[in-house]
Amino acid sequence: MTDTKVALVTGANQGIGRQIAADLAAQGLTVLIGARDLKKGETAAQSIGGSVRALQLDVTDPASIRAAARHISGTFGRLDVLVNNAGISHPQRAGNGFPDAMDSNNLTTAPMEDIREVWETNVFGLIAVSQAMLPLLKAAPAGRIVNLGSTGGSLSWNSTPDNPHAAMFGTYSTSKAAVHAVTLAFALSLRDTAIKVNAACPGFTKTALNNFRGTRSVEEGAREPVRLALIGADGPTGTFSDEDGQVAW
Repeated sequence: MTDTKVALVTGANQGIGRQIAADLAAQGLTVLIGARDLKKGETAAQSIGGSVRALQLDVTDPASIRAAARHISGTFGRLDVLVNNAGISHPQRAGNGFPDAMDSNNLTTAPMEDIREVWETNVFGLIAVSQAMLPLLKAAPAGRIVNLGSTGGSLSWNSTPDNPHAAMFGTYSTSKAAVHAVTLAFALSLRDTAIKVNAACPGFTKTALNNFRGTRSVEEGAREPVRLALIGADGPTGTFSDEDGQVAW
């Protein structure tokens, strides 16, 4: 078992995930870039340099998840940090680009297969990866799970009458609301362990998720997830926050 902390960041070959991986590596961690396309993961790892490695991981594929867990177990013997970053805003089909694909965002009209595809990655994939990695996180002195949430999934915020974002509250936002609930459920189940589980909102960050329309850089978006990944024994668990502090569920 290595003495160096080991982190896995899902969906990390680009965007916020790649920046989180780079920031954690800069803090001295060995970082595994989880990527559906291993070649893209390897390219990202090489561009970051240091103790960064690519790991084939499709969060919607149980066999891929199991293989990733076996690799981490056999290579490192434990996992100190899991950042569940992988996520999609709309179904991933050719010619189905943002914003046209956001027609799938309206729950009153969206095809069920579109809704299921978003939830399969954003919610069920997150749960599946977390469950598979739990034995490895328990083998670490103090495991950390950070889930990428979104203020857009805040029920409190979106239920405010004058909130313009409420018009966009649909498939993606409800999947993030579910991520918040899953975060709390894991935190409560693991509260008697050394593992801490929190959700981080990166803000409206410029990524492929929103066709690069965001107003924040990936460096800014990575700050809160990285902070929560590195919290000490006195840090929180079961929280949802951004750089400015706690966000209402």
